[in-house]
Amino acid sequence: MSDLNVLWPLSGGLLIGLSAALYLLLNGRIAGISGLTASAFGWTGAGISPLGLGFLAGILSGAALAFAWIRQADLAITSSPVLLIVGGLLVGFGTRFGSGCTSGHGVCGLARLSPRSVVATVAFMLVAAITLFIVRHVIGGVA
Repeated sequence: MSDLNVLWPLSGGLLIGLSAALYLLLNGRIAGISGLTASAFGWTGAGISPLGLGFLAGILSGAALAFAWIRQADLAITSSPVLLIVGGLLVGFGTRFGSGCTSGHGVCGLARLSPRSVVATVAFMLVAAITLFIVRHVIGGVA
């Protein structure tokens, strides 16, 4: 394993943890991608949030920077576009239904030992494992 293979995930994890901690310290709120995205587009009822827009800009610019720096990205969509859209809509519904996403519950909620976040994260992981099993071993597809 090269140093680059270790450094990217490590630095990404450190930046996620640091940003979540700073968001909690500075705003008194739990950072979650679904909530910040909703606020960026004004879907929370409070209007368009500059903080949410900055968050989205940071995600997109960070990805662009990493792509420009590494220059080894192999992007290939191997699934049906319809299946990807349906999956995205189901994830969006689930984050609203579950009052948060994996970043809010899995990163921030578990760090605070929130019982609700423990249940949500266990549910995310179980559904992911069951879905992977069904797709690979029951249906016979590649996931």
